[in-house]
Amino acid sequence: MNLSIFDPLAQASNAPLIRDEASLYTAFEQVKDGRKDRGNRYPLPLILTLVLLGKMAGETTISGIVDWVKERKWWLKQVLHWPKDFPVNATDSFALAHCDAQEVAQAIAQVILKARAVEPCEREPGRLAAQYQGKDALIHTAMDGKVLRGTVGHARENQPSVHLISLYECQSGIVIAQEAVRSKENEITAAGAFLHPLLLKGRIISADAMHTQRKWCAGVHAYHGYYLLVAKENQPGVLEDISNFFGDRALDGGEWRTFKKAQKGHGRVEVREIWTSTQMNEWFEREWAGMAQIFKIRRRVKEKEKEREEIVYGFTNLPRKKANARRLLELNQAHWSIENRLHYRRDVTLGEDSCQIRMCNAPQTLAALNGGILALMDWLGVRNVASYMRHFDAHPREALQLLLGRLSQ
Repeated sequence: MNLSIFDPLAQASNAPLIRDEASLYTAFEQVKDGRKDRGNRYPLPLILTLVLLGKMAGETTISGIVDWVKERKWWLKQVLHWPKDFPVNATDSFALAHCDAQEVAQAIAQVILKARAVEPCEREPGRLAAQYQGKDALIHTAMDGKVLRGTVGHARENQPSVHLISLYECQSGIVIAQEAVRSKENEITAAGAFLHPLLLKGRIISADAMHTQRKWCAGVHAYHGYYLLVAKENQPGVLEDISNFFGDRALDGGEWRTFKKAQKGHGRVEVREIWTSTQMNEWFEREWAGMAQIFKIRRRVKEKEKEREEIVYGFTNLPRKKANARRLLELNQAHWSIENRLHYRRDVTLGEDSCQIRMCNAPQTLAALNGGILALMDWLGVRNVASYMRHFDAHPREALQLLLGRLSQ
């Protein structure tokens, strides 16, 4: 029978794929499997790889992934050297529920960070490697929380709704760590899990006003990290002090630094302007560790005949030699990539909020895998993730090669 466009699997090569020691599959072997050995027919790396493969092809649910794999089982058996059938919905869900989502996120981050460092370092030896070791450049990392809405409203005592807080590299798109917010605590408490030198040293951590907390800032500063925070009603004293300072016309503003940036797009004009100062450092440093600059940011947006203005105040332990006014304004704007490029795409493109799986750690593990797919797409330079997922659906060997082979561009 002649091949046709309706025969994509027949057109895919059946040649077995070789698993590389630097692959995502191999990295998954380091993730602890919480299942008992007895009756465990499917290794965890295989399950995680198949789930990633199905998601890369556009499937957003476990049942959809299982069906996608089932329709391609004969081809998958050949390219994976796998003699058995593939796991069913209950098996996948149970495995995802009994592994550590944080370890899954770290395994993915380790592979993609290494891939991002290798090729640029071959062209510019030592530059990017030094960056990821925190020697020459600081890595901007945004911290924010997200509720997995598919787990809300279905809560049982042993299956509460799931709320995750993540550390997200704004430039690379990699989630380097995530932590579940337990039902009896809040994001402020959960963020304490990130107070570790491996997560903070050489990084600029930006967060929303909820995390403008003295204890947290002291921990970041103690581990040689940098915080960038805004002051709002939860810190009324700080907000009043900074707003009064920048509003005092009698002050000599000769020490201040300022930068202004205008952007046009989507039928609107947006103008951002920042003022920074070091004059309040002594006033604040007794309670806010390492205080180095305060700032005021004014954002004006004009769309058709409507115009709105927003003013925010904040502070940082970044000295001017590491972050001038322009850099602080860029960091403030880049922080929201965690909402636009991570949370939004996980919800809309990967269907995370519609997923109602709630068993133990399964929602957290799926969130880690979703974040990994987006980081992989960013590494590939993909602009339209949904379109590229359709490409992977038509060319599954390409997707599987990314999971089994060494990432290289």
